Amino acid sequence: MSQSFVIIGDGIAGSSAAETLREEAPDADITVITDEGEALYNRILIKEFAKGKLPEAPISIHQEGWYEERDIDLELNTLVTNIDTEAHELETHDDEVIGYDKLLVATGGTPSQLPVDNSDADGINHFWTFQDARAIKQNVESCEHGVIVGAGLLGIDLAAICGAQDVEAHYLMRGDCWWRYALSEQGAEIMHQAMRERGVTPVFQSGVDHFETDDDGHVTAAVDPDGERYEAEWAGVAIGLDFNTEVLQDTPIELKDDGSVITDEYMQTSVDDVYAAGDLTWFYDSILGEHGQNGSWGSAKEQGSIAGEVMANGPEATEPFRWVSSYSITHFDFPFLSFGHPTIGDDEVEQKFSDTEWRRLALKDGKIVGGVLIGDLAPQSAYKKLMREERVVGDQKDVLMEESVDLDKLAPAQEQ
Repeated sequence: MSQSFVIIGDGIAGSSAAETLREEAPDADITVITDEGEALYNRILIKEFAKGKLPEAPISIHQEGWYEERDIDLELNTLVTNIDTEAHELETHDDEVIGYDKLLVATGGTPSQLPVDNSDADGINHFWTFQDARAIKQNVESCEHGVIVGAGLLGIDLAAICGAQDVEAHYLMRGDCWWRYALSEQGAEIMHQAMRERGVTPVFQSGVDHFETDDDGHVTAAVDPDGERYEAEWAGVAIGLDFNTEVLQDTPIELKDDGSVITDEYMQTSVDDVYAAGDLTWFYDSILGEHGQNGSWGSAKEQGSIAGEVMANGPEATEPFRWVSSYSITHFDFPFLSFGHPTIGDDEVEQKFSDTEWRRLALKDGKIVGGVLIGDLAPQSAYKKLMREERVVGDQKDVLMEESVDLDKLAPAQEQ
């Protein structure tokens, strides 16, 4: 009798797991369930669509026919409402009961709502799905003034959209610089200046106390905690994700307080035959030697592939998840890349090389755990190699910060 695999979520993690399962288990029954109305698309490129740089067509990765060709049952517009891990079955919103031998949860997250008055007004968008991108594009094309909230990697996408659509915007940030947990003010100022050149003004030590609306309920302004008013016919909010794990709350699957799913390095949860992959995982990072989180596209894809292999063949036949993630931005005249876990560590080193070239490494116990490169991305391969090797290099910061990184100049590992 063939095995039955069920995957909840058709993002890159769920889709990669489905593809791997079909390769590893040719005769298995595979079902992918998603509450979205369209098959897998490129979440990285939807920001280019919102900027007006791409039509919709190239963004799709998998058409529904892709699943049919692989004999994978894709159920769109379907919400899972209950999971019974003991009975090995789940229930959908239309009372369909689906049994499984093994289950993968890859449901991702939903953008967090800003907890202020009128945050749900017309003209205020979050940015996560293709549907969000369509709404943002429509709104920014018809406005002159905007406000952006959320000084992270999704927030800067919203800033770039404003710049590309000639919208004058104020970017409200709580700290002294953009992405303050990963960049110093020196490095962040390169990003600030690039925003200003595109009509986006960073506003530091700020935030939103409430939004103002007109009589029709459409946003007209954001007001910060000091009473400063910023006119806006559109606002973009990117303050983080709420993980889509409500359906797991009444199961024995172990969750963190923030709702993320705790897994080992094989994407196994605390319950037999249940796995998790993608944004919502608090996974054991074998490079760090501790649990961590990473929402990058590449990380989610690799987690999905690992989960699929383990579901089909077991952990003893599978290499554990061991990945140095990276995230790049190409909105400006210079490139930007982060890798690993640049917001953690007990030490750091940074260097500015020009007005548009800067880099910083985060270290822990003398080992590189993450970093940020602006302008010149060439050193990333060397840094990632050192990170994967878990090599102690914190005592050789001068070599690490040379403009052209030469690993041969580092002291041999055995002499450290």
